[in-house]
Amino acid sequence: MKNLCLVSLYTLLRAEILRITRIWPQTIIPPIITSTLYYLIFGKLIGTRIGTMAGTDYIVFITPGLIIMSLITNSYMNVVSSFYFARFSKSIEEILISPMLNLVILIGYISAGIFRGMIVAFLVLLVSLFFTSIKLYSICLTIFIAFLASLLMSLFGFLNGMFARTFDDTTIVSTFLLTPLIYLGGIFYTTSLLPKPWDLIATLNPILHIVNAFRYAMIGVTDVNVINAILIIILSCVLLTVISLILLTKGYGIRK
Repeated sequence: MKNLCLVSLYTLLRAEILRITRIWPQTIIPPIITSTLYYLIFGKLIGTRIGTMAGTDYIVFITPGLIIMSLITNSYMNVVSSFYFARFSKSIEEILISPMLNLVILIGYISAGIFRGMIVAFLVLLVSLFFTSIKLYSICLTIFIAFLASLLMSLFGFLNGMFARTFDDTTIVSTFLLTPLIYLGGIFYTTSLLPKPWDLIATLNPILHIVNAFRYAMIGVTDVNVINAILIIILSCVLLTVISLILLTKGYGIRK
């Protein structure tokens, strides 16, 4: 049984990774171009006029946010598009009638999302080196939080892909929920600049905790308690995992 699970996971994950690498002009190149434009406009043009933010050069301050933004969006989009297409093309039915466990199915899709998110984040980090130099505050913590953020958004994408009835449903959540939360998550500013009570309201944004935890791991600057932020991310991952497995077991949106 153990060997069967490993073979099933390897097969599913291999198929997902091949899909990502096969369409690399759509999955890898766009975030690199986007991040380059952000560095040119916000880092060089606007950043030189702002000077510093939270005692740090502005371009260095926004670098962790730009990296985690690319990681979040790519992890999410990879899983939601892949799982929805599997439902739309009915290929998910072939997986369901196989002896593959629901947990293996979930891990396979989520792992592919993490793979794409981490690859894109690493490439955006390389792009940042052309514009500034960063001495990582903690390499291990940086990788750990990046992994947790990618896991959380992959799970979110899986749930969205399960609930989506049309392809438009996969983009509506991204456009009207995820994108606003990302831009209000403190990527380009510190919450200390917000007037009351908006500084407290901002702490309700889960993306704010991800961005600040990652920024602390990279450059040692944060607006929130890092331990609390990590706990929030972990608990959110556990909750979404349980919900995903329950819905997958019931066949929600999959079995007629």
